[in-house]
Amino acid sequence: ATMPQTVIPQLRMRHADTTLPFYVQGLGFVVDWEHRFEPGFPLFAQLTRDGQTIFLTEHSGDCEVGGAVYFIVEDVDALYRAFSAAGVPIEQPPHDTEWGSREMLLRDPDGNRLRFATHVD
Repeated sequence: ATMPQTVIPQLRMRHADTTLPFYVQGLGFVVDWEHRFEPGFPLFAQLTRDGQTIFLTEHSGDCEVGGAVYFIVEDVDALYRAFSAAGVPIEQPPHDTEWGSREMLLRDPDGNRLRFATHVD
């Protein structure tokens, strides 16, 4: 039995109308829910992909742009093919690291760094 995720990283987005499609159509996340205090107010959203959950917020007071999240995934090469097919620009394609993982790096439309890693035994 997997324990539910107990820490949720939060990233700042400047424009939900460009950032959400990047995560949903590009990376395959699903929007679990969205919240605005009033229509036209900044958006706060929870997204999940393959059991990994993040928060995205348009609220400038929540956090700064330029964050980073490290996702441990089963097959980084398969994800690379899926993301590339969806037109997502990959900054560093999958490569072996000296610490025994295989990783790729990409940036979301706001410049947040997303690293996907498969740990090689």
